Amino acid sequence: MSSSTVAGPTGQPDLLSGLLAEHAALESELADPAVHADQARARRLGRRYAQLAPLVETARALDEARGDLGTARELAAEDPTFATEAAGLELRIDELTGRLRELLLPKDPDDDKDVILEIKAGEGGAESALFAGDLLRMYLRYAERRGWSAEVIDAVEADLGGYKDVSVAVKSRGDEGIWSRLKFEGGVHRVQRVPVTESQGRIHTSAAGVLVLPEAEEVDVTVDPNDLRIDVFRSSGPGGQSVNTTDSAVRITHLPSGIVVSCQNEKSQLQNRESALRILRSRLLAAAREEAAAVASDQRRSQVRTMDRSERVRTYNFPENRIADHRVGFKAHNLDQVLDGELDAVIDALTRAHTAELMAAGS
Repeated sequence: MSSSTVAGPTGQPDLLSGLLAEHAALESELADPAVHADQARARRLGRRYAQLAPLVETARALDEARGDLGTARELAAEDPTFATEAAGLELRIDELTGRLRELLLPKDPDDDKDVILEIKAGEGGAESALFAGDLLRMYLRYAERRGWSAEVIDAVEADLGGYKDVSVAVKSRGDEGIWSRLKFEGGVHRVQRVPVTESQGRIHTSAAGVLVLPEAEEVDVTVDPNDLRIDVFRSSGPGGQSVNTTDSAVRITHLPSGIVVSCQNEKSQLQNRESALRILRSRLLAAAREEAAAVASDQRRSQVRTMDRSERVRTYNFPENRIADHRVGFKAHNLDQVLDGELDAVIDALTRAHTAELMAAGS
């Protein structure tokens, strides 16, 4: 396949040629059994290979369609019926060219990462904590539907049910990047419903905050142990036998940034320390990305803004069984299904809108 032929109308032949060469190199590396001795490396290479696959397939299809068009035009001079085929191929080439332009858009460097998702109760007291529990179940069910693994790494339960604060690690079991699907979930999620504690049947509005962080690997963020203050304390709230009886909870303060992470979900102080470090590394990575975005393009800044808790992004209206995402004007009357993990429609709408913004900026 000639990459220069494929790249013609995209205006980015060098970029395309480089990505095609990268895909070929990855294919060779992944065919080497020695690579799979390092599972972490093999997983990273596999994810990148899978990420490039749609681009390679589209480029090959475009190259083939152009060849077929040239043949159809030659034959049309002798047989007019080939003119119809040529017209169809021209439409297909336009479609594939647009798809290739889309695939060549700048990629979020974190798209292939797993995530740590944090949900915090906000306005609304007990009702907000219950809603945080509903959001947790929604994301756990969505992960289950996608074939991902989800692990609650820390949780502070509320007295009347739900959660004051809960953190979940979501990991792909294959080559799919979780961040590419969940990165737009960050922000304030608002619920409108009659609380179980409401005796008059009045609809109340409360909210919970969602923060989605790409999970940082140790190679992404270096944490100097001298920059950490680690305190242990007694766990609090509902829990198992060890809660309130041992100093197993851990609080880590990253002194240079002031970031504080507490974990008390595990019975072991060591396990809580490891969970806290996972969250800390991911927060530090997000902070570094945000700092870089401050001097980068508008498109990158818009991605970071979606993680801002102050931005009210979505409303869940129970009386009308309606979900509305305010950023893209998405509305649907299947809230019960969404809360059961059917999130793809709203996530696809957000992804399409973001892609359209990038395309407009690129043009």
